[in-house]
Amino acid sequence: MPKLPKVQKRNMSKLEKVMCEVLIYLCLLLKENTDKGKPGPKRQLPLFAEFVMVMVRLRLGLLQRQIADIFGISQSSVSKIFTTWITMLYHVFKQVLVTWPSKQLVKMHLPKCFSKYPRTRVIIDCTELKVEKPSAPSSQKVTWSDYKSHNTFKLLVGITPSGAFSFISDLYSGAISDRAITIRSGLLEKLEPMDDVMADRGFNLRDLVTKKNATLNIPPFAKGKQLSTKACTKTRRIASLRIHVERAIQRMKKFKLLHGVMPISIAAIANQTVFVCAALCNLLKPLVKK
Repeated sequence: MPKLPKVQKRNMSKLEKVMCEVLIYLCLLLKENTDKGKPGPKRQLPLFAEFVMVMVRLRLGLLQRQIADIFGISQSSVSKIFTTWITMLYHVFKQVLVTWPSKQLVKMHLPKCFSKYPRTRVIIDCTELKVEKPSAPSSQKVTWSDYKSHNTFKLLVGITPSGAFSFISDLYSGAISDRAITIRSGLLEKLEPMDDVMADRGFNLRDLVTKKNATLNIPPFAKGKQLSTKACTKTRRIASLRIHVERAIQRMKKFKLLHGVMPISIAAIANQTVFVCAALCNLLKPLVKK
């Protein structure tokens, strides 16, 4: 049975350290039990070293060959270990770290800055991740993003008013629209009557959200005229709150495997990799003070 690791990080609270230690312990224990009786060659690294290797690759975005040199194993072993751990962490984290909270829970932790929008259930935005140019011309076309001038994957994220990730969509081609990705992602099915959704004005979703008896809060459109004082005030209020989803995305992209150009070699587990990075962000201090 693995030992409970000690996390040493100065800017962490005591509770955060304990949460991280327990989480790492549970992951190691689950991995150890999964591997029992498994046929094949003996593992090249201890379980905790495998876990550290995965975290190093996520955080620093190192190439496979660099990781192989650091840990003294082959590149194929790095690929197998990374794939196995990311898949396992994804299944663990989607049960405990990135979940759709109840209305009562959201209201209980609602920050004071949302007093004008107390029914806010989720703040949404899309982001793009650069990916290596695919070899197939058809894949090159569908992943090309005019906005980034690069081949990209695109995903929809949702956060609670306190700044925790509550929704992470699968990855789609960079050319998909915000409306299309919202429909395909399944986010709308999670909405309940009287929910408020906050978004940028680029999300043309009012008809879809209204069908769920919910409300879409976006900045008003000028429509060729100067905005009224009331509209300007609403725009400022929404912008000051919506910015938290951008901060959450920036926090997620501090994992440099997502911030740079994603290797095409991990495309098969790209969904799980992004989800794991977002889930790890939920272990940090809340973005928005209560």
